[in-house]
Amino acid sequence: MVSTIKDRTPGFAVALVVAIVSQFLTLVIPDVGAATISIILGIILGNTFVKQAVLSAGTKFAEKRLLEYSVMLLGLTITFQTIIQLHWSGLLFIVIQMSVTIVAAIMIGKWLQFDDGIYLSMAGGNAVCGSSAIASIKPVINASDEDAGMAITLVNLMGTVLMLLLPILGTVVFGSSDMHRGALIGGTVQSVGQVIASATMVNQSTVEFATLFKIMRIIMLVVIVMVFARIHQHNVSEKQTVEEVEADVKKHKIDFLPWYVLWFLIFCIANSFVHLPSLVGTTAHFLSSWCEIIALAAIGLRLNLQAFLKAGKRFAIYSLGVGTIQVVVALVLIKLLIH
Repeated sequence: MVSTIKDRTPGFAVALVVAIVSQFLTLVIPDVGAATISIILGIILGNTFVKQAVLSAGTKFAEKRLLEYSVMLLGLTITFQTIIQLHWSGLLFIVIQMSVTIVAAIMIGKWLQFDDGIYLSMAGGNAVCGSSAIASIKPVINASDEDAGMAITLVNLMGTVLMLLLPILGTVVFGSSDMHRGALIGGTVQSVGQVIASATMVNQSTVEFATLFKIMRIIMLVVIVMVFARIHQHNVSEKQTVEEVEADVKKHKIDFLPWYVLWFLIFCIANSFVHLPSLVGTTAHFLSSWCEIIALAAIGLRLNLQAFLKAGKRFAIYSLGVGTIQVVVALVLIKLLIH
C-alpha cells in the first residue's frame, strides 16, 4: 500500500499542479475554462518537459479514478424534477438531439475507419457530457487509454469552439430569446463547465435555461452506458465464433453499469426525493469539478501528441463533422419544437 502511494505521488502531484495553474489562468482567459486549459497545458508539458517514466503510475491513477469520482459526485448536483421544467417539447428536443449526435458520430467514425473504442467514446462525449461521459463509457466498451484520451481531447477542443461560437450564433438566429439560446447551448456544448461559461457570455437567464437542458442530457447518462455496452457486445460477438462468445461470457462478465455510474444514479435519486442541505450539492459540485480538471491534466500529460497528429486529418474531419451536425440539427429542432 505504501509502495503504491509512493509510486503514484509524483505523477499525481504534477497533474494537481497543472490543474491549479489552469484555475489561475482562467483569471486571465476566463472564456476558455479550466478544464480546456488543463488538458491543453498537460499536452504541451507531457510532450516536452514532463515525459519522465516515474510519472506514469500517478497520471494513470488520476486519469482513471478522478474521472470516475467526478461522475459519481455529479449525481448529487442534479434532480429528476428537471424533466418537468423542460416540458414535453424540451425533453423531445434533447432525446432527438442526442440520438442524432450518437448516430452521426458512429456512422462518421465507421466511415473514417476508427474502431468502436474511438467512435463510441466520441458519440457519448458529444451527446452527453464530455469527459465524464467518456469515463463512464470506457470500461463497458473496453476502450484503450489511448482511444479514450484522444476522444476526450477532441471532445474538449470541439466543446471550446462551440462554447465561443454558440452565444453569437444563438443571438443571430434567435434574437433575444433566452430560452432558445439556452436550449442551443445546453443541448449542444459538451461539458458542464463549457455550457455554463458559454451561457454566461449571454446573460443569467440563458445560464438557467442552458443548465436545465444540460442536466437533462446528464440524466440520460445511465441509459447511454447500458446501450453502448450492448453495442460493443454485439460488435465483439460478430467477430467471434459461438464457442468464443460463450467462453468470453464465462470468463469476463460484462459490467453494464460501472460502480460510479450506479452511485451517480443513487445520488441523483436521493437528491430528487430527499431534501439534502444546499451545502451537499455545492460541495459535490466543487469536488466533481476539481476531480475532472485534475484528471484532464493527467490525460493531457499522458497523450502522445505525435500519434495524435499522425492521424490529425481524420480526427479533424471527424470532430468538425460531428460538431457541425450537432449544431445544425439543434437549430432545426429548436425552431420546430420549442416555442
